Amino acid sequence: MLQRQDYKINRYFLLAIIILFAIFLLYSLVQFLTAFLAAIMFYVLSKSPVEWLIKKKRWSKPMAALLVIVVSFFIILLPISLLATMLYSKIISVTSNTQMIIGPLKSLDAYLQVHFHFTLLSSKNIDQLTAWLTNFISSALNQGLNLVSDISMMYFFLYFLIVNINRMEAAVIFYLPFKRSKIKMFGHELKAQTLSNAVGIPLIAVVQGLVIYISFLIAGMNEAGFWAVITGFSSIVPVVGTALVWVPVAVYLIATGHTWQGIFILAWGSVVLSIVDNFVRFALAKRMADVHPIVTVLGVIIGLHYFGITGLIFGPLLISYFIILLKIYYLEFQSSSRA
Repeated sequence: MLQRQDYKINRYFLLAIIILFAIFLLYSLVQFLTAFLAAIMFYVLSKSPVEWLIKKKRWSKPMAALLVIVVSFFIILLPISLLATMLYSKIISVTSNTQMIIGPLKSLDAYLQVHFHFTLLSSKNIDQLTAWLTNFISSALNQGLNLVSDISMMYFFLYFLIVNINRMEAAVIFYLPFKRSKIKMFGHELKAQTLSNAVGIPLIAVVQGLVIYISFLIAGMNEAGFWAVITGFSSIVPVVGTALVWVPVAVYLIATGHTWQGIFILAWGSVVLSIVDNFVRFALAKRMADVHPIVTVLGVIIGLHYFGITGLIFGPLLISYFIILLKIYYLEFQSSSRA
């Protein structure tokens, strides 16, 4: 009995040391967490094609890893880089002339005062808005520089994950104190949630951006492509979604005398964009994991706070992974005891 008690004490003591080391390492390497999460995401998405290349086509693992890196760059990162360049040039122009945003808001404010006796902007609000724009622009530029370093580290991690394919999964199966069936379930859930968040969310943004771009072109809006991109990004925001952009745009057009254009964008957004959004989400829900809107909301908030713009995807992913772990814990320890 005494020997068994000493064994338990030694076990818990060693476990406490391991946890302390884990906390220290996590704190020391937290700056690379975004790059590591991105590498895991690309690894999960590319694992099946890589295994097919290695087993069926007899490719070497380094060659398969290089192919994944090249393909991901041209399909995903190159469009994102072009988009970032476009947004960067727009940010620079706004930095040199904040009246590009303040001017239209003043026109809208004048229209509301004349027709509805409602004041939208005061001198205090304008000063606060100018300060917010300045802070937002400087923050966006800093995040752009951080994104370049994160992408470099992501490819470093991704290369070695693919070269050592299946070794990480083997280590997880070996070290985690769960049955093999539970870990296999975790793997399936992990893949489904990764596909749903990493593929579904950007795909919805692209489709909605293209649909609203058509309406902006018909309405003759200046810089229709830029505002379509912003609308696509806003689709990530739950409940409100793209209405966060096209409703103010339509109201501004009506307020500035472009009545039919504003009414057209309101009708297009309310009818066409809503139908396309519901259809795309329904089609994705049948093929991928159905992510609850609360997970998306909380994930976006947490992700933006800790990871910046990349947190739009990683935030919901982290919450989804946490829910998977809770499910495994319940199935492993609670369901049997309750029965």
